Amino acid sequence: MNNPYIVLPIIFQLFTAILLMFFWLNVNAQRLISGIFSLISLGISIWLFSEIWQNGILISQAGGWQAPFGITFVADVFSATMVLLTSIAGFAVAIFSAGSIRNARLKFGYFPILHFLLMGLNGAFLTGDIFNLYVWFEIIIIASFVLITLGGEKSQIEGAIKYVTLNLLASAIFLTAIAILYGLVGSLNMADLSIQIAEVENRGLVNVTAILFLIGFGIKSAIFPLYFWLPASYHTPPPAISAIFAGLLTKVGVYALLRIFTLIFIPDEFLSNLLIGLAALTILSGGLGALLQVNMRKMFSYLIICHIGFLIAGLGMYTELALVGALFYLIHDIIVKTNLFLVAGLIFKLKGTLNIEKLGGFYRQFPKFSLLMAIPLFSLVGIPPLSGFWAKLYLIQAGYLSGQYVLIGFILLGSFITLWVIAKLWAEVFWKPDVSIPKKIGVKYFYEIKPLKRWAMVLPVILLGITSLYIGFFAEHIIVLSKHISADLMNPQNYIDAVLGAKPLTP
Repeated sequence: MNNPYIVLPIIFQLFTAILLMFFWLNVNAQRLISGIFSLISLGISIWLFSEIWQNGILISQAGGWQAPFGITFVADVFSATMVLLTSIAGFAVAIFSAGSIRNARLKFGYFPILHFLLMGLNGAFLTGDIFNLYVWFEIIIIASFVLITLGGEKSQIEGAIKYVTLNLLASAIFLTAIAILYGLVGSLNMADLSIQIAEVENRGLVNVTAILFLIGFGIKSAIFPLYFWLPASYHTPPPAISAIFAGLLTKVGVYALLRIFTLIFIPDEFLSNLLIGLAALTILSGGLGALLQVNMRKMFSYLIICHIGFLIAGLGMYTELALVGALFYLIHDIIVKTNLFLVAGLIFKLKGTLNIEKLGGFYRQFPKFSLLMAIPLFSLVGIPPLSGFWAKLYLIQAGYLSGQYVLIGFILLGSFITLWVIAKLWAEVFWKPDVSIPKKIGVKYFYEIKPLKRWAMVLPVILLGITSLYIGFFAEHIIVLSKHISADLMNPQNYIDAVLGAKPLTP
């Protein structure tokens, strides 16, 4: 069904970013506008999801040009879910930013760039054109590079150089793959590519192109072995920026892998085995990296890598049940990882350090905060019936039915390492006696902040905690959603028909 309003999540974020530029030096106005408009954006995302759930796939042909000749935007249940999760995370980060980001950073355009980043993410999820997917990725890289360097501290610049270097390499590989793909079939529309790539006789070149896409998206997703840019950069910017990065930037790469490798390049035995091998090594390397860290944000950064391996494992097994597990984990992980970095930011505001060896006594001093922070921490571990448990259950079941017993071992190993890391963090930060040294930033400083700013840092953690509890305690709703998306990915004919019509067009 043609519906031009599906681009509203993109247009609205662009409008918000431009509006914020008119209040460049009025930081209080920026805080208010960003919070209100992020809430409206969340409402738009809920509307879009509801429309698609009730009416099926919606498309918009830019300029009235029919696919595959024009630029197509496609909103199916998968992309609408990702837009909704982006809006939830974006709203939480916008509110947290209002309380935690200093005025000096805000005057450098923090809020406009944040909304440009959210615009790029929504564009990547809604595009039906593979070249425009590249364009949206570039917008995301530019906006994220500005955010990661905002403030100009030495650690930020060092992290940003590693971040942008590897991501530009990924973009170059991605663009090369697009050029080869266009040379093969003369089309960039993803639905049209799905039909035409199956008819290409030179399967060797098709497989090489698929590998190039895997490398390009794999770097952006931080899979083994090119993941080291992530823990080197995600701990350097302010917590609000780290939170949006942790929740969404690697996941847009995973989204692209799931979309491309279920629509255009269907995994054969070689590709499936390659994905499974990369998944296992990603789980192992991320988990071992997390075990060695004492800085809380570095610890969480390595856990991002470890859990990306779970998502790649679902794609590698390439069964409907495995994709259900991967999709459930994707939904859970976006919310939990965003919340974890907000929690880290709140701990830093209260204690003045993120070195777990220099922390302690948090539960004694802040029992209510501690219980609130326990939600994302234990959800990450997957303690039943919290959200992480159900996704892993589906992945293990899919592995058993597929005979992937070694992969099951790596999933269990990754889960055990996560449990060990979070148990260590909980014991060091919350249970042991307080050993922290009072600093300028700390409990006294936190309670000297205006109450409105304090609540701005606490409310997003509550919001995301409630969302995590909903995903866990009402898992049947997320399972229904994941099964719906999984069925669509395994049988993409509805997507193709919606974009091209019952009789596909060829350029």
